[in-house]
Formats: sequence, C-alpha cells, structure tokens
Amino acid sequence: MPTQVVLPGGAKAPVVPASTVGGELEVPEQGDRVGWWDGGAQAGDPFGSVVLVGHVDTKTDGIGYFARLLRIKSGELVVLHGSGHTQAYRVSSIVSVPKYALATRSGAFDQTVAHRLVLITCTGPYDAARGGYEDNLVVTATAVGLAR
Repeated sequence: MPTQVVLPGGAKAPVVPASTVGGELEVPEQGDRVGWWDGGAQAGDPFGSVVLVGHVDTKTDGIGYFARLLRIKSGELVVLHGSGHTQAYRVSSIVSVPKYALATRSGAFDQTVAHRLVLITCTGPYDAARGGYEDNLVVTATAVGLAR
C-alpha cells in the first residue's frame, strides 16, 4: 500500500487508504493527507492505475496538500513510497473534467492500462450552494523505470 507521496519541489504527504462508499470515493478529511483508492494498483504493480485523491483546500485546514497540483507541469516527477517499493512517475497529462464525469469519462480508474499514477483534486468554479468545486483536476503520470 502507498504510504507517502512526494510532489515536485519535495513536499511530502502521508497516504491513507480510501474506499468507495455508495459509488463515491471518500477523500481524507484532513487537507494534509492523501487518499489511495484501495481498489486500484500499487507501486510496483505491472499494470493499472494507482489513484490518489486529496483536497485543494478545506474549511478547517485551509490550503490542502493537493493545491500544489494546480501548478504542476507536464514532465515533472512525482515519487510514491510504500509496500517496500519506491516508484518515480513523470507527469504526462493534466486535464480538468466535470465532477459528474470523473468516473465515466476520465479513465482515471482504469485498471487495464500500463502502470501509471493518477492524482485527483478539485478545481474550477466553487459552487457555494453545493459546498464544493464543480470540476476535478486529473493529473496522470507514467512510471519511470522499475519500482525499487
């Protein structure tokens, strides 16, 4: 299981398991933690998406760890530690998708693809009536070499 993620610039965050409840992935409440979808791949797996989710901000913690994803660029490296493995990933795509389309149109949760890392946070306009952002930022990164 992943235990820590390191974004460009060296910022680290602990990773905790995140399950789907009622068809929705539960994001850790704390803004400084990242959730690993427990139905997905792990570092060192030969295929599948390692899916990490986290907050861009929270009412209680302010700016979240994944706010850094709003500035990430293609080609930058993200490192994932856990289960006795360390795996580096190079950012290959950054897209914004409507929240309602995340599971059906983004491919973020695909487990039949070559091994990759998918980072998801909120973005877009804030909907005060609903209490959340309208879109998700989906950052996809491909594995660099083999897990060590």
